[in-house]
Amino acid sequence: MSDKQASRVVVIGLGRFGSSLALELVSQGTEVMAIDQDPKLVQRHADDLTHTVVADSTDAEVMRQLGVDEFQRAAVCIGTNLETSILTTAVLVDFGISTIWAKAISREHGRILERIGAHHVVLPEHEMGERVAHLVTGRMLDFIEFEDDYAMVKTRAPREAVGQTLGQSKLRQKYGVTVVGVKRPGEGFTYATAETVVQAGDVLIAAGRTAEVERLADLT
Repeated sequence: MSDKQASRVVVIGLGRFGSSLALELVSQGTEVMAIDQDPKLVQRHADDLTHTVVADSTDAEVMRQLGVDEFQRAAVCIGTNLETSILTTAVLVDFGISTIWAKAISREHGRILERIGAHHVVLPEHEMGERVAHLVTGRMLDFIEFEDDYAMVKTRAPREAVGQTLGQSKLRQKYGVTVVGVKRPGEGFTYATAETVVQAGDVLIAAGRTAEVERLADLT
């Protein structure tokens, strides 16, 4: 695959999620072909995206004529119309596109997309709801959950660790988390080592199983 091919993405669906994704890709220097059935949405973004097309993404022949089958990366951002989302994803799978991201509006929708061949499924509303739920309690400053129940948390240093090195406080042995970064007030983040001394007011970046990083955040 050439560098030019790798930097091209087809984004199908220009609702709030799809348009935000497409605009961010363009800002990063990625060539984007954006497709939507709504002429108004396509016209709205025509000046901001590399290529915009009004087309039926469920029609394999139309998509082939647009050259979609030559792309290596695609994002299906159709949310409300499940049938169109599923049929569009199936067309991309039949084309053999190597990396397909698809938006789902429910876990059931996501499972269907995975079964027909989507490589990555995202549930933006659900995932943002989970993230905000972790933040509104005030225990965490930020929270990102990855696959396989693994997460990274930004949290204030627990009192029991203050005044000790990370090796001495044994946070990893006690809670099963790895502190990967430390930030002091007014300073930037630095990589953490076993010799890093934790001070009052420090912010920690810790990684581990979701339940374990939540337990660490409960100490603050």
